[in-house]
Parts: sequence; C-alpha cells; structure tokens
Amino acid sequence: MPGAIYAEGLEKAFGEVRALDGVDLDVPEGTVLGLLGPNGAGKTTAVRVLTTLIKPDRGSAVVAGVDVLKEPDEVRRRIGLSGQFAAVDEYLTGRENLAMVGRLYQIGGRRARARAEELLERFHLTDAADRPAKTYSGGMRRRLDLAAALVVSPPVMFMDEPTTGLDPRNRQQLWEVIQELVAGGTTLLLTTQYLEEADHLAHDIAVVDHGRVIARGTSDQLKARTGGERVEVVVHRREHIGIADEVLRGLGEGGSTVEPHTRRITVPVSGGARLLAEVIRELDARDIEIDDIGLRRPTLDDVFISLTGHTAEGAEGAEGTKGAERGAGRRPREGAAS
Repeated sequence: MPGAIYAEGLEKAFGEVRALDGVDLDVPEGTVLGLLGPNGAGKTTAVRVLTTLIKPDRGSAVVAGVDVLKEPDEVRRRIGLSGQFAAVDEYLTGRENLAMVGRLYQIGGRRARARAEELLERFHLTDAADRPAKTYSGGMRRRLDLAAALVVSPPVMFMDEPTTGLDPRNRQQLWEVIQELVAGGTTLLLTTQYLEEADHLAHDIAVVDHGRVIARGTSDQLKARTGGERVEVVVHRREHIGIADEVLRGLGEGGSTVEPHTRRITVPVSGGARLLAEVIRELDARDIEIDDIGLRRPTLDDVFISLTGHTAEGAEGAEGTKGAERGAGRRPREGAAS
C-alpha cells in the first residue's frame, strides 16, 4: 500500500530544462524523507508538484490518500507547506498572521484565535505576538511561517529548505520542532542541501541530482555504499611516510592513499578503536612520530561526492535549473493547479 506521500514517474520541464526526469517517491506515514541535493537538482519542483502548485508533464502522485491531479483542493486541505522564504504578512502581527490563516481554512474565528495562541507559545513567539512581523528576525519569521503551516494540524507536511540562512541556534530550534511533529505522527518530506540536517532528521534519504533520484536509503545504508571505516595518519617527518605506509597497509584491508604534501596516509580498515590502538603501537615501536591520527567514518558528503562527483551545496550548471525552479512559483501559465 502506498505511503502518505507517493509519486511515480514525475516529469517536469521548463523550456529545455528538465527539472524532474522520472522521480519516484514513497514516504511511509509518520516518517521523514530527506530529499537531498544541490541547487537545481529538482527538489523544489518536486515539492511544488506534490503540493499542487504546478502540474507535472507526466506521472502521478497521491498525498494523504488523495490524487494530486484529480483532487488538488482536497490535497491542500490535508497538507502544510513551509517554503524557503517565510510567507508571512509583514504588516500584520504574529498573532494576526496565524489567526488569518485559521480563518482562510474556515475553522471559525474563536478556534482560529485559540489555535494562534497555542502556536505562538509552542514556537516561543508569545513575547513578540503583538509586534508586526516586519520587526521579526529571520529565525522568528521562519518559526512564524512554520506555525502558520500547522494551524490546521495537517497529517502531511512539506518543508522546502526550511533552515536556509538560519544561524545554528535557530536551526537547532527548528530541528526540535520538526522532531516533535514527527513524534506526534506527522509525515514529513524535507528538502535540504545541508548534509547534517538530513543525517539528523531523516528516517530515509533520497539523493536527487539533475531531476532524478540517484540513490535511496537510510543514512547508514548510504554511507556504507562508500566503504567502511578508514584510519588516517599524518606523520611528523616526510622521510617516515614510506615506513608508516607499510605499517598501515599491513594492518588495513586494502590499498593505501598517500598525500606526500600533507604527509597523510589513509587506509580502509575494520576493527574500529581496537585496530587504531594497534596502529599506534606499531608506529611507536618503529619510532615514527605522528602529528595526527584518527578513525574516520564516511559522511553524507562522502556519499554525495561518490555518487555525483560534486558536493551537495552546489553543482556546476545548477543555477540555470534553480532559476527554472524559482520561476515555477511565478508563472501560473506553466500549469498551476486550480
């Protein structure tokens, strides 16, 4: 049975730019799918299709049990959306912004005001509730935007790079809110370029590049694709590189990598801390002084580089696709759902 968010064969082009090139997604209820990729990969376009803001050229999608193409109005009633830029009215207060959203959802004035008070407290905005939103900091605006997306307690949430531009403190606060939502049963699709964010929040990660899902799995599963642990040693004297390399190759599980200019030797291993202690003993026995030694594990950055050849924060040629994705929000003639 399809999950709370399901898509099959989504395609979308803007002129000659193929923003989506056959995207398949399946997000089980009550979980977080991290859609990870560089600018221009197609993440925002996928969100716009799934939230009925634009129609795909091909493919199908079901969100919260409702067909996105056949019943877009019903889909909108069942979802929340928090985008890259806070969509709040700068001239209304925080309280007025939330109450207005409640009235737009036709939940009644009294209930809308009560819900606004709940959310202001939950997002630590009570002290600023009666100030115009234009006086809020970036982090406060982002929290207000997320609160607005939760006025009707939707079962499915879409967050399109929600922490872009936030400082570490505000980013951590938003992470805590997201974790609370999911613990309460909300299903979440989260797009991000931040590898740490996907690693921290997502149950499952889909790596997107050039409009395609090129890998899917848990953080640990994706990291395993790049290989296991490795020992890295930086020797103090350049003339000791050869001997240290011999020691590491003897204890490791494959060929070593030597960087003469940094005096760094790297070798894949298994055995973790036990093997690391053995490496230190062997080097000490041969009077090899070291400047640094460590047991490294693959990161999501390693995964992304191995899959795409570039980092997740940016890719050559990404700007053109990103421009097309942004344009999708400005050009209703591209097929915005009615």
